[in-house]
Amino acid sequence: MTPADRPAGVVSSEVAPAEASSAPARAEASTAPARAAEPISSPASSSLRRASTVQERRVAEAAVLLVMVFWAGNFIVIKSSLDVLPPVGFTFVRFVIASLILLALLRWREGGVRLVRATVAPIFLLGALGFGLYQILWTTALGEIRAGDSAVLIATTPVLAALLAVVVGADTLRPIRLVGAVLSFAGVVLVVAGGGGLGLDGSLAGYLVTLLAAVTWATYTVLGVPVLRRVSPLRLTTWATISGTLVMLPLGLIQLSAVDPMTLRVETGLAILYSATLAAGVGNVIVLHGVHLLGPTRVTTLQTLVPALAVVLAAIVLHEPITPGQVGGGGVILLGVALTRRQSWPARLGGRLRPVADR
Repeated sequence: MTPADRPAGVVSSEVAPAEASSAPARAEASTAPARAAEPISSPASSSLRRASTVQERRVAEAAVLLVMVFWAGNFIVIKSSLDVLPPVGFTFVRFVIASLILLALLRWREGGVRLVRATVAPIFLLGALGFGLYQILWTTALGEIRAGDSAVLIATTPVLAALLAVVVGADTLRPIRLVGAVLSFAGVVLVVAGGGGLGLDGSLAGYLVTLLAAVTWATYTVLGVPVLRRVSPLRLTTWATISGTLVMLPLGLIQLSAVDPMTLRVETGLAILYSATLAAGVGNVIVLHGVHLLGPTRVTTLQTLVPALAVVLAAIVLHEPITPGQVGGGGVILLGVALTRRQSWPARLGGRLRPVADR
C-alpha cells in the first residue's frame, strides 16, 4: 500500500475551503477525465465532469473498488513471495515494470515525458524518499510481521501526514485532529500488542520499521504538494517512481544476485506481474481516472477498505489469524484518520492536490 506500498503514488485533488459550497455539485457531476496535467478542480475539468453519465461514474467506482482489492491483495502477494525472492529484489523488479507502464501512459496522455529542469532535483528527492526508501523499509518489515498487521499500520499515513503538516507550518493542530492522532496511535498499540510485537524481538522491529515506512510516505505527501503546482500529477508520479526505482537498484541487484534461479517458480513471476501491473502501474491509472470522475473525497473514502480487505485476505490465503487487536486497533486507527482528514491541510498551501499511496 505502498502507499501502502503506498503503499507508487497517484495524486488526487483536494477542494479548497473557499470552493466548499460548489464541491457537492462537482462531486456528483463527474465526467471523463481531463488531461493529467490539469487539476480536477479547474474550471475546464469541472465542465467535463458535468458531461459524464451515471453509468460512467458507476463503472469508475466499480473499477476503483476493484483496485482497492488489488492493493489489499498486494500485501498478501508480496508476503507470500518473500520465501523465494528477497524483499528489495522483488520490489525492484516490479517497479521497473511499473515505471515502464507509467512512462508509456505519460507519453500517451501528455505527448512527452521530459521534466522542466527546475523540477528534476525536487522530484528525484521525493521519489527517493516516497518510493525508494519507503519500499525498502516496508517490504523488508513485511517479512517480519503479518501482512494484515502491515496493512493496518500503513493506514496511519494520513495521520502522520497531518502531524507533519503542522510541523512544517502548512496547518494548525486543531483539537479534533489532536484527538484523531491520539486515537490512531492508540490503535497502533492495540495492533502491535495483539500481534505479540511488544517484546524486544524481531517482530517489534518489523512493526517499528513499518511505521517508519509510513512516515516516509507521509513526508512525501506533504512535501509533494508544492511540486504539484509545477508538474502534473501523472508526471510527478511517473518520475518519482523512476527515481525510487533507481534508489532501489544497487540493493535490489545485490539481493537478486544471491537468488538461486532453480528456486524460482511460475507463481513468483505471476506475483511480480500482479504487483507491478494491477497494484502499481494499471491500478494507479484506474484510481487517477476515478479521481477525475468521482472526486477525491469518494476515492479517499474507498481507500479505507484496504486494511480490512487485507486482513481478511491474509486470513484466507496465508491463514493468518484475525485477532481482536487487529479488529479493534484497525477501527480506532480509521476513526483517527477520519478526524484528522477534516478540512484537509493542503488548502492552506494554496494547493489542491494530495498524493495517494501506492500499494
